[in-house]
Amino acid sequence: MATMKSFSESYKAAGVDVTAGYRAVELMKQHVARTVIPGCLDGIGGFGGLFELDLDEFRHPVLVSGTDGVGTKLRIAFLLNKHDTVGIDCVAMCVNDIVCAGAKPLVFLDYIACGKNVPEKIADIVKGVSEGCVQAGCALVGGETAEMPGFYPVDEYDLAGFSFGAVNKEDLLDKTAIHEGDAIVGISSSGVHSNGFSLVRKVFDIEHADLDAYKDVLGKGLGETLLTPTKIYVKPMLGVMKQVKVKSVAHITGGGFYENMPRSFPEEFNAEIRKGSWRIPAIFPLIQEKGGISEHDMFNTFNMGIGMSVIVDAADAQKAVEILKADGEEAQVIGQIVKGDHTVVFRD
Repeated sequence: MATMKSFSESYKAAGVDVTAGYRAVELMKQHVARTVIPGCLDGIGGFGGLFELDLDEFRHPVLVSGTDGVGTKLRIAFLLNKHDTVGIDCVAMCVNDIVCAGAKPLVFLDYIACGKNVPEKIADIVKGVSEGCVQAGCALVGGETAEMPGFYPVDEYDLAGFSFGAVNKEDLLDKTAIHEGDAIVGISSSGVHSNGFSLVRKVFDIEHADLDAYKDVLGKGLGETLLTPTKIYVKPMLGVMKQVKVKSVAHITGGGFYENMPRSFPEEFNAEIRKGSWRIPAIFPLIQEKGGISEHDMFNTFNMGIGMSVIVDAADAQKAVEILKADGEEAQVIGQIVKGDHTVVFRD
């Protein structure tokens, strides 16, 4: 580590140790290096992240941006003292939104605000962010770690991110091409992802819960199950878009089916979903039973086992499923587009 002349005894006495920040940057560099892709012009440490857009690939580029955080799922990380996966959630929540436009994520930046900068913990967080970027095929070009004593508890932090990608204008997904009878393909989730955790924490009284419980039902402990990272769908989605005419995509995040699916089709249609057409992870029935939650509220809060929905012509549905399965995804036709009043309806 290079010697830094910047040091303030008075600032340290106020709770901010700038040397801890330098140490954290040194520790995270090995993780950031994994994310370098063509177009990166500089490493971290500058005032702005530099990225050169390939105008041979993007002849008429439209930039697509996304920003989000991990939310109160972070509380599970605090309780388990495990911080190397929440960064994957942070990336996922941004890049999964970007790919819904048909765009390829290119760069990512993170923001970590903490009560005390513990370099090893910050490096663990960035390790997860870097892993998420590798999964998404984008570069971690910068970020910020803000030590804020007295504002955040010493052992806590918040994590948010920002990403942008690009798509050729003619390749933007166009939901106006949707018509009655189009198929809805669902791609399975890895679990709760990073939504609905205020309700999850209430249901399980998470501050007092046995985080090793429910292994017989879940196959692993409650805490480990809840901390499972959000699945990143970028590469399989870009792959299927190259081979099938995808009309629209919905990322099933906060608001579940009822809020997110209607964003992906015109107002004169409904999404008719067939119950039982996909596998629902065991965590969801457990949440519903433990919390006494209605079926409607479950589908209005959680992804219920479907992380992305993809609308294609009915004739292309099986091909899309096969392409996604070949890419390692669990995918299936879960419904169809019908005439309606812009909502989601379930059929047995």
